[in-house]
Amino acid sequence: MDNLKRDILKLKQEKKALILAHNYQLPEVQDVADFVGDSLGLSIAASQTEAKIIVFCGVFFMAETAKILSPQKVVLLPDKEAGCPMADMITAPQLRELKRLHPQAVSLCYVNTSAAVKAECDYCCTSANAVKIVGESLKSVAEIIFVPDQHLARYVASQTGRDFIIWPGYCPVHVDITPEHIEEAKKHYPQALVLVHPECCQEVIALADHVLSTEGMCQYVKNSPVSTFIVGTEVGILHRLKKENPAKHFYPVSENAVCADMKKITLEKIVLSLERMEYQIELPEEIIPKAQKSIRRMLQST
Repeated sequence: MDNLKRDILKLKQEKKALILAHNYQLPEVQDVADFVGDSLGLSIAASQTEAKIIVFCGVFFMAETAKILSPQKVVLLPDKEAGCPMADMITAPQLRELKRLHPQAVSLCYVNTSAAVKAECDYCCTSANAVKIVGESLKSVAEIIFVPDQHLARYVASQTGRDFIIWPGYCPVHVDITPEHIEEAKKHYPQALVLVHPECCQEVIALADHVLSTEGMCQYVKNSPVSTFIVGTEVGILHRLKKENPAKHFYPVSENAVCADMKKITLEKIVLSLERMEYQIELPEEIIPKAQKSIRRMLQST
């Protein structure tokens, strides 16, 4: 593993590349990254650097978002099969049809969508800022289409009092987290705070102390006087939480909360990606400015 890390460092310096790793990536992948975080935060950070090449250790829609924000840079995804089941649950033609059925509605898409879907939307959002965008930027809008995550939509609805036209998408990892998982974890760690992601179902959210995005979890834990946490999201985030807070204790609500797509990228694949310059993210010219518009509207709103 040390040899692979040295190879990655050498290639990164030679090619003026930047390595980004999502919070759910394998521990060793997080450890070689220049930035570790959530998908949008990583793409924004990369766009603000001089790096000519971005190696995105995440899934396909994340690499696409990096390309949208840095169209002049080369964006590499080390495993072209690293996808997102939720993002695949909504397509641009499906969204166009939904918009046709609701011509007066403003469309809001979760960042966990393809570039083509973002290009069809009026606004983009993240799990961290969705409540603010709906509650402030879209407060005077009568109808809102919210795609693709039904659980995030229902959480935002509960926080804002708004009704949405909801698409029935979901994250398979988060919907597999059950109230029983929370209750069992609390039996073992009664003093722990329960943190869950808003992609979880309503019954799980009801049992949580705090509902937070992945980056929100990291920031909350860092500033909290509490030392023990039950974490209700993909288990990959535990590596970062432990690394940044060595004196605190973290327990997953379920050891089975694993995203197979997030674990596809390895150190070996990063080396090959830099050596071969693959797999490059390419987007149609007409998609980029349209997708940029929905993201910029989001950034201006937060």
